[in-house]
Amino acid sequence: MAENNSEKNGLIEKVIRVNRVAKVVKGGRRFSFSALVVVGDGHGKVGLGLGKANEVVEAIRKAVEQASVNMRKINMQGTSIPYVTTSRFGSGKVLMKPAEKGHGIIAAGAVRAVMEAVGIMDISVKCLGSRNANNLVRSTLNGLYNLRSNEWTAKARGKDINYINEQ
Repeated sequence: MAENNSEKNGLIEKVIRVNRVAKVVKGGRRFSFSALVVVGDGHGKVGLGLGKANEVVEAIRKAVEQASVNMRKINMQGTSIPYVTTSRFGSGKVLMKPAEKGHGIIAAGAVRAVMEAVGIMDISVKCLGSRNANNLVRSTLNGLYNLRSNEWTAKARGKDINYINEQ
């Protein structure tokens, strides 16, 4: 598992995995590469991209381009998430718990890259089920995208924001 970081125009690019795949043809094997990349701004926006090409550099470039297009905003509370959540994609399941300021990121490699790209600094994550990087990253992003803010919850329940914050 390769993990590569770079910052271009204010975006944090994290290469989570580069995979060599082979296609068997009459003359032998044809190798190509797929790259799984997460791009974030460090302030609550993140996107995922999967690029495929005959060369590693080209696959990463395609993945970064796709991830930049797919960026979405998530609801954060300070440097953590607002509440405990569980998310699933395929057989990859992730349990995310908010933590106090200064706790740090307690997570596996693929999930850690997502959290760093988003800008979440204090969280505990437990991977349940599959350890496949693709499934873990997608389940993590599903969980982050589905987080709701306290303001949204108060409005949906028809309550005052202070009522939600007290609990």
